[in-house]
Amino acid sequence: MSKIIFDSGISLDGFFAGDNRGPNNPMGGVSGQIHAWMFQQKAFWEHLGMEAGQEDGPDGKFIRATIERTGAYIMGKRMFEEGEASWPNDLYKADVYVLTHEEREPWVQEGTTTFYFINDGIESALNKAKQSAKGKDIRIQGGANTIQQYLQAGLVDEFFIHIAPVFLGTGIRLFEGIDNNTYHIAIEEVVPSTLTTHLRYRLTRK
Repeated sequence: MSKIIFDSGISLDGFFAGDNRGPNNPMGGVSGQIHAWMFQQKAFWEHLGMEAGQEDGPDGKFIRATIERTGAYIMGKRMFEEGEASWPNDLYKADVYVLTHEEREPWVQEGTTTFYFINDGIESALNKAKQSAKGKDIRIQGGANTIQQYLQAGLVDEFFIHIAPVFLGTGIRLFEGIDNNTYHIAIEEVVPSTLTTHLRYRLTRK
């Protein structure tokens, strides 16, 4: 049975992205600080179809495992717009459901990635993603607002966060405004690493 998950990097003071995000400034320019651990891993670049990265260690296992378990993705319009111009073809290798008010025909890429544009809310996107996932998990890819919507609706089963040892001081917080009465939260796994700390949490509705 599919789980609803997200897997996100944040700064030590809880920021998911910097200020002034946009297609010309993805993640507000802080990706290199938050995701430095990931950029070191060969597994990350393999997924992009490139040979790069300096390490192929335990951090890479997290990347491969998350990719393997994911059968469909959901993201917000802002994240899609930031990546549309620069993502390589067939990055996601699965169906991606984009939450937007824009009406647009599906974008079918070469390979196995198709972007669908959903105009009727988060639960509609989730139902469609479940059909695509075929028993694998649905990953709420981002941005922070999209993750927050699914958290607030009580729909998330599990999440990973990767905490970078950096203070950003300003930006977009991942857990801004989350209702503390929605879930019971259990720590499932804590794995320290050189450039991040991996934490996995299991959520159940109160």
